[in-house]
Amino acid sequence: MDGAIPHLRCPVCREPLAREDRSLRCPRRHSFDMARQGYVDLSAGRLPHTGDSAQMVADRAGFLAAGHYSFIAAALARHRTGGLVLDAGTGTGDYLSRFLEDSPEAVGIGLDVSKPALRRAARAHPRAAAVLTDLWRPLPVADAAASVIVNVFSPRNGPEFYRVLRSDGLLLVVTPAADHLSELVTAHGLIQVDPDKAARVSGSLGDHFALEAGTTLRRELKLTAAEARTLIGMTPSARHVPVEDLPTRDLTVTAAVDVAVWRPR
Repeated sequence: MDGAIPHLRCPVCREPLAREDRSLRCPRRHSFDMARQGYVDLSAGRLPHTGDSAQMVADRAGFLAAGHYSFIAAALARHRTGGLVLDAGTGTGDYLSRFLEDSPEAVGIGLDVSKPALRRAARAHPRAAAVLTDLWRPLPVADAAASVIVNVFSPRNGPEFYRVLRSDGLLLVVTPAADHLSELVTAHGLIQVDPDKAARVSGSLGDHFALEAGTTLRRELKLTAAEARTLIGMTPSARHVPVEDLPTRDLTVTAAVDVAVWRPR
């Protein structure tokens, strides 16, 4: 946590923060307690939603721990840096942790709105801080602080990403490709990938960023029935698939994601 504090800002007045015992305080004495689980709440009480539930987070943690999405983490981590890595929508902190392992001089900040996720993210890596905040609001991060922003399956706040990213920095965005989890979508009625996804990503970022490179990564995942049920549980479809419709046998599932590299304009 301590290495990341110089990059954080008070969500009320935007002043720098300093650690005092179990709190972060700014010069104007706005104070923000650190939860005993290790994350700090910099939402200033402005959270219109609570993000992923504890069960969804547990499913995600189990699935990622099995290494099924390690190819995504590896694709992100090859963009090594010695500066700040900002993980916008960090979830359990797995992608940020892998990035920091491959960038030993870097520090990280994981932002998320889900308290159950941040309880895990706070323990993901010793050089990472976990921060409760809403990605749609002004981020509690200093101007031009980040060398790299990582954004995996999460909301994209183009103006704020531009503000907190260095002029020579990278924005790495991972979104589901059209055939992502197609077998589960067909068999179990999962929410389909928006066919206009690429246009929406470009619309949210294009005013501030230029697309430098993009690639689609695909893997065939050999899943047990239990792993397939866990995968469904960590998706937005978790609340919509009846228990009796969940997989009962082993199957092969296509994981397909678009990885885009954006540069500030």
